[in-house]
Amino acid sequence: MPTAANLLAIMPFPDIDPIAFSIGPVAIHWYGLAYVAGILLGWAYARRIAANDSLWPGNVSPISRTQLDDFIVWAALGVVLGGRLGYIFFYDLPAVMRSPVRALEIWNGGMSFHGGLTGTTIAMILFARRNAIPIWSLFDIVAAVVPFGLFFGRIANFINGELWGRLTDVPWAVVFPTGGPFARHPSQLYEAGLEGIVLLLVLAALVYFMRALKSPGFITGVFVCGYALSRIFVEFFREPDAQIGYLIGTNWLTMGMVLSFPMILLGLWAMLRARRQAALRL
Repeated sequence: MPTAANLLAIMPFPDIDPIAFSIGPVAIHWYGLAYVAGILLGWAYARRIAANDSLWPGNVSPISRTQLDDFIVWAALGVVLGGRLGYIFFYDLPAVMRSPVRALEIWNGGMSFHGGLTGTTIAMILFARRNAIPIWSLFDIVAAVVPFGLFFGRIANFINGELWGRLTDVPWAVVFPTGGPFARHPSQLYEAGLEGIVLLLVLAALVYFMRALKSPGFITGVFVCGYALSRIFVEFFREPDAQIGYLIGTNWLTMGMVLSFPMILLGLWAMLRARRQAALRL
């Protein structure tokens, strides 16, 4: 167990202003820039994947660059609306019920990944039906680029000094200004590495070397399962939301784990379904 002396002796939190820059009275926050960077880089990467016919079933891309350009607006709305509503319903509903205006205070809690995933899924289904795009192929191309947004979002969480980890005395521990005087795991950086960098590289390898897009739904399954496993692992180092705490005991089950467990089953089902469908086409 880490001692109080050790917990107080680790590196301080780097003093990074949450406001990146200001234009007159308008303050531009790193959190907002993170969303913009994730969406733009994801969009650029998705256009590159869509333009490579050899990656797709029948060597024909199911979606054009123009359609992707149109979809980016749908995706942004799905992420923002779904992410905020997800946080309210999963983590902050009692407080919002007492004070409905809190729903608009995005600085109180922010966004939920699981809510953003739900919102984006709805946007994808509607867009695919409207544009006659194979739904699983659209799922796949979006899944392949989502790690960009996850990476930048977690880096922004670190800059904001929010969603920090549990108490620890590891050499890389950080004393967050909002986390009391004790050193904590920089769990935001753990998530940025696993959900962002590692997952992006795994998916890219499957897309370009294993030609996994030729089995529609497989990339989606890997992403969903990979995110869930990464999130569950990091939850062992991340401090749960104060208004919810641990669901079992004093250091065990968290809401993040509960929301992620079903994703593992869903991801495995999507991968198995994709393989069965691919085998039937042979």
